Amino acid sequence: MTRRSRQRGKARVPAKVPAFIQRNIPYFDFCVPEQIEEIEVHVDWLLQEVGVEFRDDPKALQILRAAGVDVQGEKARFPDGLARQLCSTIPSEFTQVARDPAKSVRIGGRNQVFAPAYGSPFIRDLDQGRRYGTIEDFNNLVKLVKDLPYLHHSGGVLVEPCDVPVNKRHLDMVYGHLCYSDKPLLGMITAKERAEDSVAMAQILFGKAFMEDNVVIMGNVNANSPMMIDKVASQAIQVYCGANQAIIVAPFILGGAMGPVTTAAGVAQAMAEAMAAGAFSQLVRQGAPFVMGNFLSSMSLKSGAPTFGMPEPIMSNYMIGQLARRVGIPLRCGGSLTASKICDAQAAYESADSMHSTALAGANYVLHAAGWLEGGLSMGYEKLILDADRLGVYQRMLGGVATDTNGLAGQAYLEVPAGGHFLGCAHTMANYETAFYDAPMSDSESFEQWQEQGSKEAVVRANERYKSMLREYEMPAMDEAAADALTDYVERKKASMDDAWY
Repeated sequence: MTRRSRQRGKARVPAKVPAFIQRNIPYFDFCVPEQIEEIEVHVDWLLQEVGVEFRDDPKALQILRAAGVDVQGEKARFPDGLARQLCSTIPSEFTQVARDPAKSVRIGGRNQVFAPAYGSPFIRDLDQGRRYGTIEDFNNLVKLVKDLPYLHHSGGVLVEPCDVPVNKRHLDMVYGHLCYSDKPLLGMITAKERAEDSVAMAQILFGKAFMEDNVVIMGNVNANSPMMIDKVASQAIQVYCGANQAIIVAPFILGGAMGPVTTAAGVAQAMAEAMAAGAFSQLVRQGAPFVMGNFLSSMSLKSGAPTFGMPEPIMSNYMIGQLARRVGIPLRCGGSLTASKICDAQAAYESADSMHSTALAGANYVLHAAGWLEGGLSMGYEKLILDADRLGVYQRMLGGVATDTNGLAGQAYLEVPAGGHFLGCAHTMANYETAFYDAPMSDSESFEQWQEQGSKEAVVRANERYKSMLREYEMPAMDEAAADALTDYVERKKASMDDAWY
């Protein structure tokens, strides 16, 4: 790694947008209480009678057995009520501290946090089309997310940097998040030592003592559905929770493949897998922050391809929200999901339906809120910009409506005569800048004005916008000693191993 310049960048004035959403509207409960209770009974049956396999991790099995879990081989069955009892010590909400304290986020409770898409091997833009992601693309995305105000979190694997060896790219990605952004981040989880490196790099910047009492980094890992927590997940839990950092565990269920085709069964399975992981997290360290995830998608039973924005996963978002609130565990759901290969009408309507249900369901941490294409195989530059613009709509909606004196505008009626207009009245002028959400990527002008400005489609405007943002990007200031220590850590770790490409 090339040593960074001594110029560490200038601090920028943050956008006038809250660092996270404090929800002020009711939740949408999709199921009646009797249905939710029936699902909960089934969840307990799955945990007690079917069990969850903890594969290839003898230490995890030892921890579970010592707590009274019935471990036979690698299968862990939780006696009646034990999983719920263990999950009761999971914090219902916690703060993840950002490098810029003003950008710290609150996860859980009535708070909602939006983060970009995660894990795509491919990147797409109008200029070069679809191609494998590079470390340059990864860093570009980190920089864009830093300056997109309605993305509250830097995320994790924004795109796989496929030009960096597999065993070393986690170092470059964590380094990119820590250096090029001052928002909260996700660390890496694909092997125990990569999770350990992520925590160690965060400790360089924030201090080990500070992290004993504060969450500064989270991991995001999938259960190996159906009904399995493999060693990647169980070891990630041990590393992050062992350091009092947060872990997200999300079952990844395609109905008909990794779970039954019926929605209620898939939701129950997701809940059982997440609760098993949550219970284990509390055996690793009681009180460690944990977020239960839900990624339940329908699929084409003709081709096997996953489908997004369909009614079944939309229903599952609402249902898992009800269940998570009843156990008091923070929830992660997917956001602007689509199977479309490009940033087109299909991408827009599938993403809108998926994101709308995620927001209304009350997901506390929304991964894939912007940029997702092709069922997660591609991250789109233009899609990131357009999705992030729409996130401002959800932030405004979730904030609710004011019914105070200003909100009801009684004084305006005393000023404006019957048949008049409110355009110039005192109330309008006082609320001029904040009355309506301004969507920068939407063109609401006349047809003639649109023509005069080049007849540009939204995706073209988004292409111009992301390039402009990268030209204007300024690196957030960082302590000189911490910057050097991070660089040295990455260089030493890379020098200690040969390149591996698989």
